[in-house]
Amino acid sequence: QVHVVESGGGLVQTGGSLRLSCTASDRSINTYNAGWFRQPPGQAREFVAATDWSGQTIYYAEFVKGRFTLSRANAKNTVYLHMNELRPEEAGVYYCAGDSATLLSNGLLLFAGTWGQGTQVTVPS
Repeated sequence: QVHVVESGGGLVQTGGSLRLSCTASDRSINTYNAGWFRQPPGQAREFVAATDWSGQTIYYAEFVKGRFTLSRANAKNTVYLHMNELRPEEAGVYYCAGDSATLLSNGLLLFAGTWGQGTQVTVPS
């Protein structure tokens, strides 16, 4: 399993932006599907965005389309999530997945591996 570290979270006002990073321990992440999930306080983890290994096919959850952008930086073994126009209801812990335990299906990323620590995003209401 690829070990990933999520970073870039923080406190941002409504309408603000953040860039989250998912950096892997080795370059194998560049050969796997990868994506982002989030878990609001007291709620289940939910899919946000994902890409295939090439970065050419990208899927977004309906509620982030037009505001979030997922991208790869293979030279850095990193997958980014650029988030714009953030809303209070989008606060929570954001997690990355990017190894062989991922499956892209019907526009969603399924992940059966072990979650990392995530990165906290806070958007005060």
